[in-house]
Parts: sequence; structure tokens; C-alpha cells
Amino acid sequence: MSLSIHKGYLPGCIGRVTELHAVFYSALVGFGLPFEAKVARELAEFCGRYDEQRDGLWLAVGPTGVQGSIAIDGLHAAEAGAHLRWFITSDAVRGTGVGRALLAAAMEFCRSRGYARAYLWTFNGLGAARHLYET
Repeated sequence: MSLSIHKGYLPGCIGRVTELHAVFYSALVGFGLPFEAKVARELAEFCGRYDEQRDGLWLAVGPTGVQGSIAIDGLHAAEAGAHLRWFITSDAVRGTGVGRALLAAAMEFCRSRGYARAYLWTFNGLGAARHLYET
């Protein structure tokens, strides 16, 4: 599947990124409605206050639409660090290097903005992605 990395919002991306998270985490750990609603609410809020000088959103887009995402929330970057959020790829592209490309774009953005620290919240059970975070 041919993909490109798009920077910024695209119509439908809030719903699609929410769907990717909801389906993946429901199957993996049984997360349900509260998790899906939280992703949708927080991603919509982020997109509503998005400042391209401070924040970043990258979407892996193919012929069938959004296949992955990552965001850098820089709202509190000076105090707490840049918050890496909504990093996910679809089953169709997982393991193809798309995740690595998304993460590289986000980290380059952090470097270009002079963010001293970037962090993410995660939990046990995501071993397949761990190698991406440790590089």
C-alpha cells in the first residue's frame, strides 16, 4: 500500500484516529466506550486549539484513507515537555515502517522547536512498539 505522511488536520481524521485506537485497544486489553470517548474528546480538543508553531499532527494516508497517526502536543512543553500522543497504525500497515516514519517526523518537529523533552503515557502489553520508543 502506497502511503504518504500528511502534516496537519484532514477532514475525518478525528473519527478515523479514534476508530484506530478504539478497535486496537478493545481487542488488546478490552477498553470500551470510556476509552473511545476520551480519545475522541481529547483529540477534538487538541485539533480545536492546534497551533502549528507549537503542535504537530501527522497522518499516514493511503488510498483507503488514514492508516496511522502521531501528534505532539506542545501546550505545556516548557514546563513538562512535549506530549507525544495518538501514535497508532492500522493492522494493514503495522510492521511496514510507517510507525517509524511517523515517529521520526514527530521527533524532528520537537528538535526544530527546541523542545528539551518529549514524553508519552503508555502501559504494559505494548512490547511490539517498545523498540520504537527506545531508539
